[in-house]
Amino acid sequence: MCKKCYAAIDIGSNAVRLLIKKEEENENLLSRRLSKVLLLRVPLRLGFDVFSLGELSENKVMKLRRLMKAFRQLMKIYEVTDYRACATSAMRDARNGKSVIKKVLKDTGIQLDIIDGQEEARMIYNNHIECLEDRTGNYIYVDVGGGSTEINLLTNGTLVQSLSYNIGTVRMLSNAVKEETWAQLKDDLARLTANFSDINIIGSGGNINKLYRLAEKKDKKLKRMPVESLQELYDELSPLTPEQRMKQFDLKADRADVIVPAAKIFLTIAEMVKAQYVHVPIIGLADGIIDSLYAANQLEKEE
Repeated sequence: MCKKCYAAIDIGSNAVRLLIKKEEENENLLSRRLSKVLLLRVPLRLGFDVFSLGELSENKVMKLRRLMKAFRQLMKIYEVTDYRACATSAMRDARNGKSVIKKVLKDTGIQLDIIDGQEEARMIYNNHIECLEDRTGNYIYVDVGGGSTEINLLTNGTLVQSLSYNIGTVRMLSNAVKEETWAQLKDDLARLTANFSDINIIGSGGNINKLYRLAEKKDKKLKRMPVESLQELYDELSPLTPEQRMKQFDLKADRADVIVPAAKIFLTIAEMVKAQYVHVPIIGLADGIIDSLYAANQLEKEE
């Protein structure tokens, strides 16, 4: 039986990612699983244009088109059989987003789907729930991106509600987050969690992954860190310039500026829901995209 190869392109506000996974037969040859064969991350930082100018500059459009051409060639090399390319917050807000999509399609044959915050939250949630070893208890699943933050309330493995807010790291650095959006987030969290206790956070996104790696106090076995450890990191990082963070914490330039607003978002939510821990399974939207493709393929086989 032919092993399928899947690809996901995640066009975020800070970085663009290409993830490729391939089916592998397990020992009893009765079922299959997916293994990662390639992950590329390119910091195009589209959000800095969109959240300040309202659209993508010609320079960023040119770079995106070139990157999509490169991704198309890589997908051919790895013999990808199915893919999906999803654009999130920055492309949702860009005035010229639709024209950029047409240009990319003409250049490469790659169809970019601009997905809304609800679909983004659902895809990440579906992926994470499969990875949760212990589904009992109450969790706020939080995915912090450059342009938006997606939140899912889970209780005993069941999704209660998915929400999306235009609060993101690049958007914050661009001073483009409205006060009423923060207020809406806090009001919604207070309402959603009023009848739940002992809530902890499942965190997603490149920044929380990096914060977890930097944290001295953490439970590696359970892949979680105390909120107080996150607070200590924030207190260390926030007074520093991006250049100082790069030197002292060995951060890349495109991580050194966004990591502090990301920590602030997580800490704000942790305070609202009185969370003690942040679980960090290190899985993101690209994984969710591929899992959705794989699930759809399995369904077609059954039919």
